[in-house]
Amino acid sequence: MAEQTILIIDDDTELCELVGEYVGAEGFETLAEHDGERGMQMAVAGAASLVLLDVMLPGSNGFELLRRLRAESDIPVIMLTARGNDIDRIVGLEIGADDYLPKPFNPRELVARIRAVYRRSEAGLGRPPNRLLTVGDLTLDVGARTVRLEGEQVTVTAVEFDLLERLLRVAGTVVSRDRLARDVLDREYSVIDRSIDMHVSNLRKKLGPVLGETERIKTVRGVGYLYTNPSVPTTERPAPLLASG
Repeated sequence: MAEQTILIIDDDTELCELVGEYVGAEGFETLAEHDGERGMQMAVAGAASLVLLDVMLPGSNGFELLRRLRAESDIPVIMLTARGNDIDRIVGLEIGADDYLPKPFNPRELVARIRAVYRRSEAGLGRPPNRLLTVGDLTLDVGARTVRLEGEQVTVTAVEFDLLERLLRVAGTVVSRDRLARDVLDREYSVIDRSIDMHVSNLRKKLGPVLGETERIKTVRGVGYLYTNPSVPTTERPAPLLASG
């Protein structure tokens, strides 16, 4: 498998060919699978490093495939949805899609979304390998890109990790949706784009409240989001070295 191989799971053969030609010219390799079940098997087996998954597949449901895929793999997934169907986009993000793109789409935007997802997925490669960011009962290992809540690991997507890291670094301070969209999604914020809101919602479900009933990530209406700053101060320190042997 090439380092950046994109698996297209879509029954539209012409679209698959066009996407393959365009992203191939941008330096990516592509694989196309028109059957959802076989496509999922390829994704789980590691045949690609990113998946473009259509919502509407004959005999399969893209959402159900994504749900099953997320139970076995954290491979980045961009959902392809019908234009104007906000429900499809919201559901995809709730299940764990990294991004979505409505059909028909501009090939340049598709490549931009692909590059942005890859940058988020590989963000840890250029960071110090042993850095822990701790706020209260939550610890992020910035190098390993892992999240632990009261010592227990929590599985998050690449987007969720970057969003959480951005909020934790300024815990107690409001971060606007505009800033989060630029820093986390690599694009300008749009009032019709619910991506940031849905990723925050996913994090709330995974992390729960703090101090019993206090909401961990608070919504500041009309502005953005704030990570609750508990009595324990924010710290960043070297991670302990594991004993060898």
